[in-house]
Amino acid sequence: MRTFYSVMWYLALPLVLLRLWWRGMKEPGYRQHWRERLGIYRERVPGWHTIWVHAVSVGETRAAEPLIDALVEAYPDSRILLTHMTPTGRATGKALFAKHGERLIQAYLPYDTVAMVNRFIRQFTPRICILMETEVWPNLIAACGERIPVALVNARLSERSLRRGQRFGQLMTDAGRGIALVAAQTGADAARLRSFGAPRVEVTGSIKFDVVVPEAALATGAWLRARIGARPVLLCASTRDGEEALILDAFKRMAWPQGAPLLMIVPRHPQRFDDVAAQVLERGLSLQRRSGLAQQGVDADVLLGDSMGEMFAYYAACDVAFVGGSLLPLGGQNLIEPCALGKPVLVGPHTFNFALATEDAIADGGALRVPDAPALLSEAARLLGDPAARAGIGAHAAAYAQRHRGATARTVGLLRRLIY
Repeated sequence: MRTFYSVMWYLALPLVLLRLWWRGMKEPGYRQHWRERLGIYRERVPGWHTIWVHAVSVGETRAAEPLIDALVEAYPDSRILLTHMTPTGRATGKALFAKHGERLIQAYLPYDTVAMVNRFIRQFTPRICILMETEVWPNLIAACGERIPVALVNARLSERSLRRGQRFGQLMTDAGRGIALVAAQTGADAARLRSFGAPRVEVTGSIKFDVVVPEAALATGAWLRARIGARPVLLCASTRDGEEALILDAFKRMAWPQGAPLLMIVPRHPQRFDDVAAQVLERGLSLQRRSGLAQQGVDADVLLGDSMGEMFAYYAACDVAFVGGSLLPLGGQNLIEPCALGKPVLVGPHTFNFALATEDAIADGGALRVPDAPALLSEAARLLGDPAARAGIGAHAAAYAQRHRGATARTVGLLRRLIY
């Protein structure tokens, strides 16, 4: 089965490279460092004990911050090799981990062919492969299994992903058996991951609860709030394609009892910034962009968060936060960050990617679920007009986030048995 999988990879490679080049038309980052995706790297720099962490994109990279910080501290004679699949993930990693200097290097993970993965391993000679969340690549795991242990940490697997993985049968089962350690976020995730044959699955909780809010982000949030003034702010964070249109239409139709708040929209994917800006203007709403703010105030209907690496600042500047990816059946995004900042959180009906975290936050009184965009705006209007209710939900959100901390220490404790 893996032979067939490898042949299909080689047959698809010309189309994969063509798509990479095409994506580079809108996102130039896809045309940078492209040789690394083929397992071609610069001259090897020996002499390091290397711990390899793979975080595919922005969300996984941000989630990896507490783990990487802990590994840097626990292994002072080691460097971290951080790999990605997207340029936004790489840019996020560069910004987050500049503090570690030469202790952390970055590269793209090569495509999952035997030759490319083997070149990658020979180049960096890592002592361990640590995959974040849901990344399972059969050839990579097979190649590592012959040389180094593989761990899947902060692991999660929805029912939908389980059904999708089961279609590949023996290919995924063999990959699961090649993973020495799975550190799962929840008991339900652990049960689903065991079905793929992983020999050791432990429940550690989510590392995302251990993220420390950077002081610089709080300062940026305070600066942004000063530009906005006393006007209430509804943040729609990590929105996905199709959601902004629903939100904007509901916002325009809404009869705000105490005047319309500032609607701050931060799309999940930066390549969509211009498209979302166009949608705002098409509806006759006024627009300002974060990238255009200097010292002037914000007086538009909508502020577009068109910057990278400032999500904590946006959450710090808002009064109520809606977490996107949940109005449409996309699975939702991480709601832990606004909870950690003590913000009342709204989510839509579709949160299967973060099912237990969302249900726990709702049960603890730190989040509310809404069925659609009009209900989202109505609930936001209620909270924005009721400071006591807002403060109460925010306090429950902060307590929920604090109660679930500690997954990083548990994960590092398990990894110690594999890192040598």
